[in-house]
Amino acid sequence: MSQQQGQQSAPQPGAQHGAPRVVVLDVNETLSDLSPLDDAFVEVGLGAHERQAWFAGVLRDGFGLGLAGASAAFAEVASGALRVRLLESGTPAEEVEQKVETVMGRFSTLRVHPDVPPGIRALRAAGLRIVTLTNGSTSVAEGLLERAGLRDHLDLLLSVEDAPAWKPAASAYEHALEECGVEAHEAMLVAVHPWDIDGAARAGLRTGWVDRSGRGAYPAYLRAPELSAPSLAELAGDLLTAELK
Repeated sequence: MSQQQGQQSAPQPGAQHGAPRVVVLDVNETLSDLSPLDDAFVEVGLGAHERQAWFAGVLRDGFGLGLAGASAAFAEVASGALRVRLLESGTPAEEVEQKVETVMGRFSTLRVHPDVPPGIRALRAAGLRIVTLTNGSTSVAEGLLERAGLRDHLDLLLSVEDAPAWKPAASAYEHALEECGVEAHEAMLVAVHPWDIDGAARAGLRTGWVDRSGRGAYPAYLRAPELSAPSLAELAGDLLTAELK
């Protein structure tokens, strides 16, 4: 059974019962398990614990570029941030590029979280359209889904590389809506990141939060999700039965 936010026993303003026409899935961390990158960080002489700080910094810089009216590909920002971290750690300059390649290359081997396949299959079996919207590249998303045997379940693989800015900018979600040919209220963004949930909600989309920790630790200063569950599979089940409390 899904867990709703403790402070929101009633649906959020604008929440709708029933399933949306399109489910828009975030990719990095929502679908993909990034924990294997910890080993890659150790291989290049960094600490496993540094992976999370690095990824958070990549998001920060991507968001910052968007606020400044600029944009860059996820791989460019991620590689650049990793170069800085390696140099700051004392890595000899001549070894940096090879170590960057080691870490970035690991993205092509990532797997989905265990709850993702049953969740996607349940949504597809119910006849819903499913698309991805990532701050990364469509090629990484495609490889991830192909390795999981799920690619055929997705209608479209979308990236903010074709939008004016990274999520959570409204233009990123608007790009997805245009590609899918639906209105905002007909789509539900599903993600593990509260900032993504907040951005989608402000753009008018319905939202679903995958809270894998199961602790309900959602920031009160962000717009709360319409629906939440500890796994994509459970969220899919609750969405399909319209269990919105």
